[in-house]
Amino acid sequence: MTPGQTNLEQIFETQIRTLALTLRPSTVDDYRYTARHFLSYLRATCPQLRRLSQLRRDPHLLGWFRWLSEQEPPLSNPTRTNRLIRLRRLLDDLAANGHPVQSDLIRREDFPPKPHYLPGPLSLEEDQLVQQELRRTDDLYANALLLLRATGIRLGECIHLPLDCLQQVGTQQWALHVPLGKLHTERLVPADPEVRRIVERILTLRTSSPLARFANSQGFLLPRRGASRRALVLTLESPLAQAAKRASCATHVTPHRLRHSFATEMLRLGVSLPVLMKLRMTLRYVEVTQQDLQREFHQARQNAAHPHRLPTLALPKDMPSAGLPGVRQALEATRHLPEMYRRQLGDEKIRRRLRRLDKRLLTVASQLQRIQKEQK
Repeated sequence: MTPGQTNLEQIFETQIRTLALTLRPSTVDDYRYTARHFLSYLRATCPQLRRLSQLRRDPHLLGWFRWLSEQEPPLSNPTRTNRLIRLRRLLDDLAANGHPVQSDLIRREDFPPKPHYLPGPLSLEEDQLVQQELRRTDDLYANALLLLRATGIRLGECIHLPLDCLQQVGTQQWALHVPLGKLHTERLVPADPEVRRIVERILTLRTSSPLARFANSQGFLLPRRGASRRALVLTLESPLAQAAKRASCATHVTPHRLRHSFATEMLRLGVSLPVLMKLRMTLRYVEVTQQDLQREFHQARQNAAHPHRLPTLALPKDMPSAGLPGVRQALEATRHLPEMYRRQLGDEKIRRRLRRLDKRLLTVASQLQRIQKEQK
C-alpha cells in the first residue's frame, strides 16, 4: 500500500467520522464499507491514482460502476443504488470541505432503473376498513382522502381542486369540476350525495383550519402553507398510512391505490368500460355524454352497498355490432375485465389460469388483426 493510497483512506475515514456525529452506527458502517470497496477497486485497477484531484468520472467512476454490475453473485439493484448514493454523499461532502474533487462524478443516469410495479386495487375488505378509519378520523385531510376514493381523481388533481369545485350541471345532478391536470384536460366527475357530503364537510373543516388564512390557500379547496406541492402530498399520504395501519392492512396503501379501488368497484358494479375510461381520462375510444356519465355513475353508486358478481361486459349502444374493427374493440374490452378480476385474487392457481385465458384471447385478437389486414 503506497503512502498516497493510505492518505486517500485517511481522507475518507475522516469524512465518515464526521458523518458519524449525526448518523446511526449501522449507517456509518455502510458508508465505511462502500468507501473501502471503492478504494480497494482503485488500488487494483488504478494504482497510480494517489490524490483526489486525479479522480475522474472516466475511467475511475465508470469503471467502478461496471465492476459493481459484474459481481458474482450479482448485486441487487437496491444494493448498487445504495452504494452509489453513499459514495456520492462522501464525494460531495469532501468537495464542500475544500478537497479538490471534480463535480458531477456520479450522475442520475448512473443509477440502476427502479422497478415500476403496476399498482393494484385494495382488497374489498381492506378498502372498506380504510374508509371506515378515515370516516372515524373525520378531519380535513381524512375527508380529502375519502373524496379521492369516492371520485377516482388523482392526488394532484385533488390538491388543485378549486374552492367552488362542486357544481350543479342539471336538475338534481351535480359534478366535481376537475381543472387541468396530468392529461391537460379538465372534466366534470359526477357527484352523488356522498361526494357532496364529503365536499361540504371539507368546506366546514376548512373554515377552522389556520392554514386557510394563508394567501396560498385562497381559491383552493384544500388549504396549504406554502407553494410546495410535495409538502401537501406528504400531508395527505401520512394520514392514509396511519389509517391503513389502524385497519391492519397487510399491503402498502397509497393514494393512487384508492384510485384503482374506485375503478375496480365501478367495473364490479356494472359501469361500462367506455364510461369508466371517460371518468378516469386514461383512454377514450367513444364519445360519452355527461348524461351517460351521470346515469351510469349514480346507478353504480346506488348498488355499492350490495355484493355483485363480476358483471358481463356492457358495451355502449353506438359501438359497431358488425365488422372486424368492432369485434376487435369488444375483444380488447373483454380482456380487461378478467385482468381486473385476476388482480383481486389471492389464489395463485386461479390467477395462472386467468393468465392462460388472456393469452388465448390475445391469440384470437392477433388472428383477427391478420384477417383484417388480408381484407384490405
